[in-house]
Amino acid sequence: MSQSLTSVTCDVTAFVSVSEDRRVPLPSRLRYDPTDPYAVRLSLGATMDRPVVWTFARALLVEGMRRPSGVGDVLVLPRHPWLPDTLRVVLRSRAGAALVELPVPEVARFLDSAGRLVPPGTECAYVDVDSGLAQLTGRSD
Repeated sequence: MSQSLTSVTCDVTAFVSVSEDRRVPLPSRLRYDPTDPYAVRLSLGATMDRPVVWTFARALLVEGMRRPSGVGDVLVLPRHPWLPDTLRVVLRSRAGAALVELPVPEVARFLDSAGRLVPPGTECAYVDVDSGLAQLTGRSD
């Protein structure tokens, strides 16, 4: 895991399964950047030329450490008695669904580091509303 003043990253081996296929280990990376303070990014195949990147709420990942969370495209399921060191993330799209298993200790350290960088509940102080509105409207003044 690395942390700078500008971001937190955590390289992990995720185990990914699609449908009834077997679990496949995949180098992956979690990233938190205070310029997008509400989000985390999960890059599957992080060392590959074209990783698959999913962006979802940091709060969803935090909540999913304790209880099932999320609706729609991303669901986070906490450790299970028969998988005590594994956090499960279900990613769904029109193309199908994948189950991504992440190591709980690394995810917990990642979230702790992200929380020290931007404490939960203070995210709004890190949002540049003027810049966001300028991007949305195409204005540069």
